[in-house]
Amino acid sequence: MKTTTFFRSKSPGTGAVPPANTTLDNEDFQFLRELIYERSRINLGPDKRVLITSRLAKRLRELRLDGYAEYCALLRSPAGEKELTFLIDRISTNHTHFFRELKHFEFLEHKFLPAWRANHATRSEALRVWSAASSTGEEPYTIAIHLAEHLAAAEEGAWQIEATDISTRVLALARHGVYPEEKLTGVSAEQVRRHFQKGVGDRAGEFRVKAGLRERVRFQHLNLLQPPYPFKQPFHVIFCRNVMIYFDRPTQEALVASLTDWLVPGGHLLVGHSESLGNIKHGLKLVQPAVYLKPPA
Repeated sequence: MKTTTFFRSKSPGTGAVPPANTTLDNEDFQFLRELIYERSRINLGPDKRVLITSRLAKRLRELRLDGYAEYCALLRSPAGEKELTFLIDRISTNHTHFFRELKHFEFLEHKFLPAWRANHATRSEALRVWSAASSTGEEPYTIAIHLAEHLAAAEEGAWQIEATDISTRVLALARHGVYPEEKLTGVSAEQVRRHFQKGVGDRAGEFRVKAGLRERVRFQHLNLLQPPYPFKQPFHVIFCRNVMIYFDRPTQEALVASLTDWLVPGGHLLVGHSESLGNIKHGLKLVQPAVYLKPPA
């Protein structure tokens, strides 16, 4: 059986843009740091000047601005709110890939799903999962692939995934669900055949998540640090991986408290393996590295 193919025209390039002065002085650097922290709680240290300039230099050329002083003036102006969304998009780190941190999916397969199945065998309750920093979609689509392959046929309709991110730019890419072949590292050939459409023509070398799987994931724009959250029911599993490393301790505590509120009793919070909740106050129990349990009522 061949992998399904798809056709779609690529977007045209934006063309050449004029150069900009990329010198960022101390005053403008401090303004940008404080603004980014205020609106996203991303805590950029004093060593992040190069990161800011490298990620925004192209934006200055696109806007035909002469330098960062003009860019900061734009952010302070009535039009600044719209540009602030773009700023957060560019500063947010969105590195991800399919089946990242495999230990989490082994936990779902061998521990969580058997327990969930046993506890909900006599109920019609859907399994609810939240990918709280979904980036370009690899994480929630990986979760969808995993659930599609590890729940029995009779349970296929009994799960749903919410996916959120602070970046509108990456959410647009995630909803489209198209990835170059090199992004599918970690996805087996059989999984590619079952869950992706193969691009042809000017889309050769690209793969799109099949519609049936895309329909399982609902993407929404959300700043995790600005509750209330737009959900109606709590979740059995929340993925919030490699997010808190950018926050200071008070922000981490506030975020974990908010996420805990949206877990059902007995639900699990999964964080990045480079992260730990050991230095903050919370009411969760460590189950295994990077996996925390909200104690049952």
